[in-house]
Amino acid sequence: MKQHDDISLAQWSLIEEWRAGKWKTLDFPRLTREEFNLNGIELVNTLLEVPTEEYLKQLKANAAAHRIDIVLIMVDDEGDGCAPTKEGRREFAIFHRKWVDIAQYLGCQAIRTNCRGPQHVDKKAALEWAVESYHMLLEYAKPAGIDILIENHGGVSNDAAWMVDLMKKVDDPHFGTYPDWRQPATDFDNIGYLAQTLPFAKGMSYRNQPTDEGSIHMLDLCREKGYRGWYGIESPGRAQIAKAIQLLNAHLGTAAVSKPNN
Repeated sequence: MKQHDDISLAQWSLIEEWRAGKWKTLDFPRLTREEFNLNGIELVNTLLEVPTEEYLKQLKANAAAHRIDIVLIMVDDEGDGCAPTKEGRREFAIFHRKWVDIAQYLGCQAIRTNCRGPQHVDKKAALEWAVESYHMLLEYAKPAGIDILIENHGGVSNDAAWMVDLMKKVDDPHFGTYPDWRQPATDFDNIGYLAQTLPFAKGMSYRNQPTDEGSIHMLDLCREKGYRGWYGIESPGRAQIAKAIQLLNAHLGTAAVSKPNN
């Protein structure tokens, strides 16, 4: 993990431009450097058009040419870390292996997974299922030096106390949280979630909060708790990205450690 703070751009933040066909993933390193002057990118597996050998070689070369770190791969549509069947848990571990391999080749530090579980699941049972799933996946990922992270994308992963229990039961330095800075809601305490899961965080999915004061509060909490590392901007659209960069640079001092343009 980085020993200082830095800013990356999550591919999902420009998802509408990707859906409109404006960009290919091979363009992402150049786009990030030339239009935003950031040092890292976070890929989405479903947006890698054809992850063949030549494609991955070109993506890696493009990142190097623009002095971009490929921080992690957000993995969707490859199973649930809290699958209720043994076969489902085994498939989750197997289907994520190729993304561990690709992440290692691209020089990433982690892949991000989803862990929701069935609706109205018994949380004690869910904990046992997730422990089994992540032990299997970590057995494959650790020799590659790839961290396995969980983002709060619904279900049991939205329960901070449950996530803390999972982190403690798996108890592996390559396992961690990836807090999604969702806006506060009646069913989600964003500040409380961040505070509880911060000790296990190996990345941040940063989103602008309804007020700058709210964003700064969460940034201050990260620094007070000792987090140092990447803040992956996932705020949607260019105006929100620009606002996030300005705020992050002002309050983290990340502009001082940015890689030069030339």
